[in-house]
Amino acid sequence: MTQQTSLPLDPSPEDPAKPNGAVGLPAPEGWPAPPDPTVYHGLAGEITHTIAPHTEADPVAILSQLLVSFGAAAGRGAWFQVEATRHHPNQFLVLVGDSARARKGSSWDHVHRLITSADPTINPRILTGLSSGEGLIWSVRDPAGQDPGAPDQRLLVIEPEFVTVLKNVGRETSTLSPTLRCAWDGRPLAILTRTAPARATDAHISVIGHITATELRHHANTIELANGLLNRFLLLGCRRVRLLPEGGDPDPLKRTGLQRRLTTTLKAAQRAGQLRLSTPARQAWADAYQQLAEPQPGIAGAIAARAEAHTIRLALLYALLDDTRQIKPAHLTAALALRDYAQRSATWTLEHTTGNPLARQIHTALTHTPNGLTRTQLRDLLHRNPTTTQLDRALAELAADGKITSHRVLTTGRPAQLWKTTQPA
Repeated sequence: MTQQTSLPLDPSPEDPAKPNGAVGLPAPEGWPAPPDPTVYHGLAGEITHTIAPHTEADPVAILSQLLVSFGAAAGRGAWFQVEATRHHPNQFLVLVGDSARARKGSSWDHVHRLITSADPTINPRILTGLSSGEGLIWSVRDPAGQDPGAPDQRLLVIEPEFVTVLKNVGRETSTLSPTLRCAWDGRPLAILTRTAPARATDAHISVIGHITATELRHHANTIELANGLLNRFLLLGCRRVRLLPEGGDPDPLKRTGLQRRLTTTLKAAQRAGQLRLSTPARQAWADAYQQLAEPQPGIAGAIAARAEAHTIRLALLYALLDDTRQIKPAHLTAALALRDYAQRSATWTLEHTTGNPLARQIHTALTHTPNGLTRTQLRDLLHRNPTTTQLDRALAELAADGKITSHRVLTTGRPAQLWKTTQPA
């Protein structure tokens, strides 16, 4: 059993692990409070603690990507069961930070080397280019007839430009959003076409995306908030935490034995089977579950809608990294702390949209139009001043606050989306 570690963001001057010339950087004004040190539990915490002084990347970016990639490599050989539903260790993660300056790519480089060294067979299953639901299903498809299918149905999708995924999701005919939602749920995936039907029964899909806060605010529209796509992702704020003019050790794990332990632990996780809560953890989970299930208003509530599922999957990952078949209180504590930081990060990122004057205008207009207005009618009413992005953002804000609802209506052309207020005059 590994020990819980506490991770200083900037080692003290006398710390021999601190590279020459390292300078710690303060958090920007308004930055969400950092995660509790309990997130750096066990083997993942030890690895992060060892790498962190030798990179400018945020430790939470290293830790979270290590957890997700470990779960991707572990596959469907481990799970936690809730009623008839199996939660496997696949997770969706988006790191939110300033482009280039946040060192999101640097954090992934360390994790990529680690996980592909622990299991070389996962390397060809690390792909990028989420453009369509059909393409995603095809990459993990079952054998059919003369088609051998995908020999390995594990898939770790890395999207350094996650804004492209949100743009693809926003296309009117795109099937990417429902496919991703089913993939996170672990349900069978299918392309129901006459020419090239495909099915993926036991796909194990994980996603890591990188995006800036500005891009996420602009492209997180009503649909993704309302249909549950975004709340299947952990949104974690990450930043550049130090300056390393001379760089750090390119291989900080050498002679530590941590890489060897990760390899051994991953092999065990791939055949772990069902994990259960220990007796002390059952009561801790019951208490935490009740708190997580409490509804929250606005955008924060929309993002927190799957807090229970995220927490138990994170606890499952921490337990697997401890090479144990029981989820224990320490695993739940670490999972809850990381989920709490994800909630703070999401609120910090998305609730910058509150207080939008355009949203107030739209709400007033809908309040006085009980039959509702389409997007086109709203733009005409506003003299076509707002851009599509601005309009989407305002509608997302109002929908997340429960002030408006929408449904599709048939027209002579394409179906239109009709918006109505929930608080008629």
